[in-house]
Parts: sequence; structure tokens; C-alpha cells
Amino acid sequence: MPASKRDQLLATAERLFYEQGFHATGIDRIVAAAGVVRMTLYNHFASKEALVSAVLQARHERFVASLDAAMSAASPGQATRALVDAHGRWLEAYSPHGCIMTKAMGEFAEHSAEIHALARSSKRDLLTRLETAVALDGLGHHPDLARRLFLVLEGCNTAVLLLGMRTALADTRSVVDALLAAAWSKDQ
Repeated sequence: MPASKRDQLLATAERLFYEQGFHATGIDRIVAAAGVVRMTLYNHFASKEALVSAVLQARHERFVASLDAAMSAASPGQATRALVDAHGRWLEAYSPHGCIMTKAMGEFAEHSAEIHALARSSKRDLLTRLETAVALDGLGHHPDLARRLFLVLEGCNTAVLLLGMRTALADTRSVVDALLAAAWSKDQ
């Protein structure tokens, strides 16, 4: 089944925004790459800002769905590792050049409070899911653990640019394993 024009615009805009930046990507470039006319875009999105918001919301929904699915399928005591592994698979598949939400926060900090807040909220959702995973693993009584794991995953988002995907993911998994082992050992 062919994608709807709206879905086609979202996919094209997401790719271009990720590759070229939000402000550097104009509406004309998006409609040309999507193979639609400008009016088609404006029939679906009232403005470029509305398009950016829709792209970020759709991408975030896919991301958290992948995390939630991984946690749901995890063996008992393995929710946090499953979430970390899902994060790594997402980076490999969709974010080899860093996190689009971080890029959005940087580009829209002074230009759009709404988009900045949307991207910031997506980061909060990741932290909340880490808190849930840690609790599922029986480590919820370690108040700083989820926050530290969040810092490791956010660091990985940036490290892929410098260290390469394989090294960043391996080092992330090592640090996560050490943090989890330290938490478990405190409970013994």
C-alpha cells in the first residue's frame, strides 16, 4: 500500500532535517524531495514549525515504542539491559550521526519554545522509562541509578560521532553493566 502524502512528507522531512538540520532545510527542498507541490505540504501542516513538531512527535513515538517493546519482552531482571540494547539498535538504525532531539533543542532553543519543549520532553520520557526499567529489575530504591544510566545513554548519542558506533555501543554496555553490578552488590 503506498504511503499517504502526509506520511511521505513526514518521512522526507525527517530524513532531511536529520541530515541537513532544521533551519538549513527549506520547504522547497522538502516538497521537491517528497515529489509533491507546496500546497500539498500546507494542506497537511500549517507551517514549517508544525511539520517539525509532527516529525519529532512521530519519531519519538517510534523510539519509545521500541524501548517499551524491549522492556516488555525482557526476562525478569533484564529490563534495563533490554532498554539499553534497544537504544543501541535505534542508534544503529536511525541515529548514526547523533540524536535528532538534541539537534532540535539546539536549533530551536531561541526560535521556538514549543519545539524546544517537545524535544526536551522526549528526553524526559527516556529518563522515565529508565526509572521504570530499574524498578522492574528490583533496583528502584537506588535513586540516582536511572539518572546515571540516562547520562550514559545520552553520552552514547554523542560518542558515536567521535568513537564510531561499535565502540560507543560496546563502551556504553560496559558502563551500564558496571552501574547495574554496583547497584546489585550494594543490595547483597
